[in-house]
Amino acid sequence: MAKKKKADTSEPTGPLPEPRLEKLFKESIRKQIGEKFGITNPMAQPKLEKIVLNVNIGRHLDGTKVPANIKQTVADTLTTISGQKPIFIQAKKSVSNFKVREGYDSALMVTLRRDRMWYFLERFIHLATPRIKDFRGLSPKAFDRQGNYSTGLTEQGVFPEINMAEVNFTHGMNINFVFSNSNAELSRFVLDELGMPFQKSEAKK
Repeated sequence: MAKKKKADTSEPTGPLPEPRLEKLFKESIRKQIGEKFGITNPMAQPKLEKIVLNVNIGRHLDGTKVPANIKQTVADTLTTISGQKPIFIQAKKSVSNFKVREGYDSALMVTLRRDRMWYFLERFIHLATPRIKDFRGLSPKAFDRQGNYSTGLTEQGVFPEINMAEVNFTHGMNINFVFSNSNAELSRFVLDELGMPFQKSEAKK
């Protein structure tokens, strides 16, 4: 009697497919930018360069150290949702009101580029934001003059990869979308077309 073959549970090999949102940007949004804004040269068009995740831990400073369990929880969160290990940032100066002391760990940060950036963006748009309590859309006013956009989350549990039953405290994070060759209007257009769920302006009565 022939033996049954075991199911292949090995990880797939070879390059991952091109991220869907990156493909959308290259094949559709770039063309729309040329038609709407007259910028037809791809090298001169706005481009999402990186996404930076930042979690402030300075407020948890106890004496001269942040408790190890807090550092570990934040590091695990950022690693899980980004697929990349964070780095520790030391405070450049002391700020007593925020319990920040010069030279001590004040934040953890991850900088995402290329494929990891695009994969994170898609999960943020389609998986994380719908899980935000009482979500009514992201503020469309948080762009700077260079077109960079910033937003924040109050808890890590909006990412489905995070099991809140297994963490020892809740923390938020700041998320910065960094653009090149851009301004507020151009970046808003790009993020809109990528599906970023901004607040809809109410129709005037």
